Amino acid sequence: MNLTRKILSSHLAKPSDMKAGSEIFIKVDHTLTHDINAVMTYLAFEAVGLPRTQVELSVSYLDHNLLYLDHKTPDDHIYLQSAAKKYGVYVSRPGNGICHAVHVARFGKPGKLSMGGDSHTPHGGAIGMLCIGVGGMDVATAMTGVPMRLKMPEVVNVRLTGKLKPGCNAKDVILEMLRRVTNKGGLGKVYEYTGEGAESLEVPERATIANMGAEMGATTSIFPSDENVRKFLKAQDRENDYIPLAPDDDSEYDSVIDIDLSKLEPLCACPHQPDNVKPLSEVEKRNVQQVFIGSCTNASYSDIAKAALVMKGRKVAENVSCTCAVSTKSIYTQLLRDGYIEMMLDAGVRFLELACGPCCAIGQSPATKGVAVRTTNRNFKGRSGNPNAEVYLVSPESAAATAVTGTFASARDVLGDDVKILADIREPEAYPISDSLIIEPLTPEEATKVEVVKGPNIAYLPVPEAPEENLTAKISLKAGDNVSTDDITPASAEFSSMRSNIPLMSKYCFHRYDPDFAERAKNLGKSIIVGGENYGQGSSREHAAINPMFLGVKCVIAKNIARIHKGNLVNHGIVPMLFENPADYERLEQGDTLEIAGFPEQLKAGRVKVVDKDKGFEFWAKPDMTDSEVEISPDGGQLRHLRKQLEEMGIITKGE
Repeated sequence: MNLTRKILSSHLAKPSDMKAGSEIFIKVDHTLTHDINAVMTYLAFEAVGLPRTQVELSVSYLDHNLLYLDHKTPDDHIYLQSAAKKYGVYVSRPGNGICHAVHVARFGKPGKLSMGGDSHTPHGGAIGMLCIGVGGMDVATAMTGVPMRLKMPEVVNVRLTGKLKPGCNAKDVILEMLRRVTNKGGLGKVYEYTGEGAESLEVPERATIANMGAEMGATTSIFPSDENVRKFLKAQDRENDYIPLAPDDDSEYDSVIDIDLSKLEPLCACPHQPDNVKPLSEVEKRNVQQVFIGSCTNASYSDIAKAALVMKGRKVAENVSCTCAVSTKSIYTQLLRDGYIEMMLDAGVRFLELACGPCCAIGQSPATKGVAVRTTNRNFKGRSGNPNAEVYLVSPESAAATAVTGTFASARDVLGDDVKILADIREPEAYPISDSLIIEPLTPEEATKVEVVKGPNIAYLPVPEAPEENLTAKISLKAGDNVSTDDITPASAEFSSMRSNIPLMSKYCFHRYDPDFAERAKNLGKSIIVGGENYGQGSSREHAAINPMFLGVKCVIAKNIARIHKGNLVNHGIVPMLFENPADYERLEQGDTLEIAGFPEQLKAGRVKVVDKDKGFEFWAKPDMTDSEVEISPDGGQLRHLRKQLEEMGIITKGE
């Protein structure tokens, strides 16, 4: 077997032939949440009624929104810390670092299966874990110990040969993958990296590649657990957690991609999609106003050290604002000791908190029509906090070179033949270990005495009703291709602080995409959204499903729906459907009245007839749901369905 199938087969809760596309049920070892999505998760877990998480390890990370604009975010953090104490969950406090980097360093173990309430959870594939990003309701479900449903993915073998040249980064590997696969080409697939090229990559380099597999729409990505993983865990003083894991020599894969690392050159994702990739040398030499080096994707020790060497003895161009956010406290400490922080400070770089920050528009928004260069994972229009900015994605070496030249440049452009010094940078043999900002769970006895603290901004969790027998509703929005969850629920410090209050947050649903949507949907009472290709791509934020549900959206009919968003729609009572004939999309207009007769019965049959009452034609749609997801629909979403499951299993008492 390949590595993906080995891990999945060892976690099966029910026997399965594991045929690609079939539904399987798996046991989860780890769950993780982060602050701007987690409030809904723990409200849901509280509503279920269990006293404690039922998985091996659950961690609540406070790492995304550390910019306290008012009382709402600190109130959320107090709630999350108290909920963690109540339910047996670890807490990584603000300042400890970004969830994915911290989890791999301090908690991750090869062979474990993790589900996290963030789309970049696959970061953990760097150490041979199988890590899947999901919505918050799925995390709450996993915490109950109920086996999780998953559509068995195809497994793609990415065979890496050669070795990266100095000045090239693992970021260039994943940008090359995006150039080939596109932002939706990974839907329903796991990318398994093997070969001598994979062996040459250290764990943080692998993490960059696994992390950004999310931008291809992939279920996850994974590397073998080999000698490099052992070295990494030893450097974290966790060598005992290492086990070797690799695909069998005669493993079978659904398809194969070959990449020669030695032939790669610095690449750049141009606005406004991560798959709009060009060689950096071919990007127009525009004036750059902002550079950000950091995020979960590219803020490792080696990433920052290499950026520092590019900047050593130089100055950030006078018209460039350059900031940096290191991924963890441990890495920051080592960079300080080795002088790399000082190099960057001397060059004029401003250091930010150890947090996600600018990646999700929490600070450092670009200027009006600004050109921003970032080492982050996404450059969707508006994700930076400014819809008219143009964001480019590059490696830390290229970002540093751009910062000092004031326009797009590679490390070789700045260092010349001296670029070879970057090849000497390796990860530390031992990281400074301090878990002082990690709070361990209380004992079950101690936890019973904990009061969960809810500030005034933490509202109730809306629970949807079951689908109507006969649905008649207008199209409240006809969306185009590649609508992201950022388009549906905007990012920024201001909007992120609202996410624990759905009645408030829903007022800003599609705020940047269509400012009139929220009021229009509310006035309609119930409605249908029509979407194009890759609807709901990007972040796992389930608010992009909860807010439309709260405003009365009953179903989404699209050409294609991104995996995590599709799951969130199901969980929160919105029926996801695909056009049987994509050409029917062109015939529909916003404001059309659609009618579906016998909706629940048609869902069970797997084919739904939709009538456009205004234009007098009918078309067919197919529910984008597995058999078990169709079973959720009559219960009005996952929360009611989950309680019913637990009652039937005798885990909770009916009516509790």
